[in-house]
Amino acid sequence: MDRNRRRALELVTSSTRRKESSACFAWSVGLFRPRWRIPLFPTRNGQEDPPYAEASRMASLQDISVSAAINILSAIAFLVAFAILRLQPVNDRVYFPKWYLKGIRGSPTRSGGFVSTFVNLDFRTYIRFLNWMPAALRMPEPELIDHAGLDSAAYIRIYLLGFWAHLVMAYVFTFWTFYILYREYKIMTSMRLQFLASEGRRPDQFTVLVRNVPPDPDESVSEHVEHFFCVNHPDYYLTHQVVYNANKLAKLVEKKKSLQNWYIYYQNKYERNPSNKPTTKTGFWGLWGTRVDAIDYYAAEIEKLTDEEQAERERVISDPKAIIPAAFVSFKSRWGAAVCAQTQQTSNPTIWLTEWAPEPRDVYWDNLAIPYVELTIRRLLMAVALFFLTFFFMIPIAFVQSLANIEGIEKVLPFLKPIIERKGTKSLIQGFLPGIALKIFLIFLPTILMTMSKIEGFASLSSLERRSAGKYHLFVLVNVFLGSIITGTAFQQLKSFLHQAPTEIPKTVGVSIPMKATFFITYIMVDGWAGIAAEILRLVPLVMFHLKNTFLVKTEKDREQAMDPGCLGFATSEPRIQLYFLLGFVYSVITPVLLPFIIVFFAFAYMVFRHQVINVYNQKYESGAAFWPDVQRRLIIGMVISQLLLMGLMSTKDAEILTPFLIVLPILTVWFHMFCKGRFESAFVKFPLQDAMVKDTLERATEPNLNLKAYLHEAYVHPVFKGGELEKPAVIDEEENNPLVPTKRTSRRSSKYGSDVSSEAGI
Repeated sequence: MDRNRRRALELVTSSTRRKESSACFAWSVGLFRPRWRIPLFPTRNGQEDPPYAEASRMASLQDISVSAAINILSAIAFLVAFAILRLQPVNDRVYFPKWYLKGIRGSPTRSGGFVSTFVNLDFRTYIRFLNWMPAALRMPEPELIDHAGLDSAAYIRIYLLGFWAHLVMAYVFTFWTFYILYREYKIMTSMRLQFLASEGRRPDQFTVLVRNVPPDPDESVSEHVEHFFCVNHPDYYLTHQVVYNANKLAKLVEKKKSLQNWYIYYQNKYERNPSNKPTTKTGFWGLWGTRVDAIDYYAAEIEKLTDEEQAERERVISDPKAIIPAAFVSFKSRWGAAVCAQTQQTSNPTIWLTEWAPEPRDVYWDNLAIPYVELTIRRLLMAVALFFLTFFFMIPIAFVQSLANIEGIEKVLPFLKPIIERKGTKSLIQGFLPGIALKIFLIFLPTILMTMSKIEGFASLSSLERRSAGKYHLFVLVNVFLGSIITGTAFQQLKSFLHQAPTEIPKTVGVSIPMKATFFITYIMVDGWAGIAAEILRLVPLVMFHLKNTFLVKTEKDREQAMDPGCLGFATSEPRIQLYFLLGFVYSVITPVLLPFIIVFFAFAYMVFRHQVINVYNQKYESGAAFWPDVQRRLIIGMVISQLLLMGLMSTKDAEILTPFLIVLPILTVWFHMFCKGRFESAFVKFPLQDAMVKDTLERATEPNLNLKAYLHEAYVHPVFKGGELEKPAVIDEEENNPLVPTKRTSRRSSKYGSDVSSEAGI
C-alpha cells in the first residue's frame, strides 16, 4: 500500500483528526458493489487529490442530529400551537376564513358564557387536537375541486406526485418516473377538460382579448373594433369593451382607500377615548411635520383626493388618447369565441392579435396599458437583468456555504476558534445555520422576480405567476442547487479549481454532490419540515387579524376585510417543490439516505396544504390548471440534470465504463418530454370546438331566454369604473336583414388609407 493510500485510511479511522461525512461514507461502503475498486477519494493516476480530500470535511452525524432535533422540535411546537389556537373561537376567522367567505360558517362554536366567546372551554376537543389531519384527507377530490377550484386541487397533487416519485433508482427510477409523469399529465388533462366541460357559465368562456388594434384615420378604436368583428365574425360577434389607461386613476382610488382606513382608525380610537382627541404629523409616515388633529386632517385629505379622482375619471372617459389599442370582444357562443381566439385574424400576423381573455378576476389591468411594441424590448431587458441577478446572487450563496466548513471560518476569523470548537456551537454552525441563512436570503427574492414579470407586460395574474415561477425555478436551480454544490468546494480549492482543465470541471461538480448531502438534509429540515409546520400555524395572518380587529374593525364588513385567507403562492411554492424533486432525482442513486427526508416532506406537505385548501385559502382566480405543462417541463429538466450529474460522478469513481450506458437516459427523457408535449399540452392552451359546441347546445336547450349581453355587461370593465357609466358600443340588431355594416369610414381618393386596407394597416 503506497503512502497516499495509507494516509487516506488513517484520515478515516482517526476520529480526532477528521470525521467523514455521512454522504461520503454512504458511497465508500458501497450502496451497490461493482467488481472494480472504488478509491475513498477521487484519484488521478492512482494518486490522491488533496483538494478533494480537503473538501470532504463535512458536517458530522452529530451535526445533523442537532439540526434534526432543532427543526423537529420547531415543527412540533408549530403544530401544537396551531392545534390549540385553531380551537379558540376568537381565532376562528384566521384558521377557517374560507368557510366564512362561502357563507357556510356564521360564527364560532360556543359553549355558553362570555369567556367562551374568546376561549374554547370544551376540554374534550383538546384531546382530539390532531383531528384536522384525517379531516384534510377525507374530502373526495371531486368535492375538493368544487370547494376550492381545480387550481388548488392541481397544486396539492404536486405534493402527492412527489411523495410517490422517489421510491426507485437508476433506470428503474427513470422509467417509474416516466410512468408517474405520463399518468399525472393524462389525469390532469382529463380533469381539466372535464372541469371546463362541467363548470358553470363564466365571462371568459365567451370573451377574447384583442391586442395591437391598428389605427384608423376615420374611426375611433371602439368603432374600428366593432366594424372589424361585424365584418369578419358576423354570425357570432356580440359586443366589446375597449380598454382604458386608468392606471393613474387606480392609484388615486387605492390611495383614497388607504386614507379612509386611517380615518376609520383614528375615529375608532377617538370613540373609545373621547377625552383624548388623536393627533398625527403631516410628514412622511407621520414621523415628522406639523402635529394636527388626525380626524380633521384625514377628512380634508380624503375630500381633496376625491376631487382629484373625479377630475381624473372625467379625463379618462373623455380623452381619446386614454383608450389603448386593445379590447375585450365577446361573442354569442363559446364556439364563436374559440374560433376567434385560436385563429389568425388577418394576413398580417402582427395586428389584431387574439387570445383567450383571462377570467375577470385574473386580469392585471396595469399591464394592458403597455403598448404592444414595447413588450419584446421589455422582456429582453428583463432577461438580461435576470442573468445579472442570478450571477451576482452567487456571492451571498457562497458565503452561506462557507458556514458549512468549520476550517474555512477558523482560517478567516482565527479569534473565533475557541468558541467554534465548542461541541454545541460547532454542531449548531454546521447543522443548522447554513440552511436557515439560505432561507433568509431567499425571502426577498419572490418580490423582485414578480416585479420583473410585471415589467415584462403580461396581462393576467396567472401569467405573471407562471412567469415568476419560471424565473424562480431558474434561480433556485443555479444558485441554491448548483451554487451550493460548486461554491462550497470552490472556496476550499479555489486555486486548483481555476487552473484545472475544462474537462475536469464536471468531475469537480460530480464529486461535490455526495459531499453536499448533509447541507441539503439540513435545508430540507429547515425549509421543508419546520417551514410546512409554520405554514399551517399562519402566525403572520394571526397577528395581523387581531391587530386589525382591535384597532380598525368597526362593522362586520370591516371584519371580513381584515380576514385575509390568502391563496396558494404558485410563483414561489411550485419552484420550491421542484427543488425537492431535483434533490430526490439526484440523490436517489448517489446518497439514498436523503430520500426519507424528502418523502417525509412531500407526505407532510400534501396533508397540510390539503387542509389549507379546504379551510383557509381562497384563490384569486381560476385558470383550470393551466400551469401543469410548466410543472411537467421543470420535472423533466430536473431528471436530465440528475442524469448528467450522475455521469459526471461516475467519471470520478473509476467507473468511466458505465458512462456510455448512461448516455441513453437523458436522450430517453427528452424523447419522453416531446411525446407528452405532443400528446397532452394542446389541451392546456386550446379549447376543443366540439366541447364548445356541446356546451352551447346544452345551454340553449336549458336556458332559451338567456340574455348573454346583460350577463357580460360589466364583466370586463376596469374595476375603477364598476357600477359607473361608460360609453357602450351599439350592437347591430341580429333581426336586421341589412347585410351592410354601419361604419364612419369614408372611401375617398385623398384618404391615406383605403377602406379595403385600413384594417391591415399596422404601425
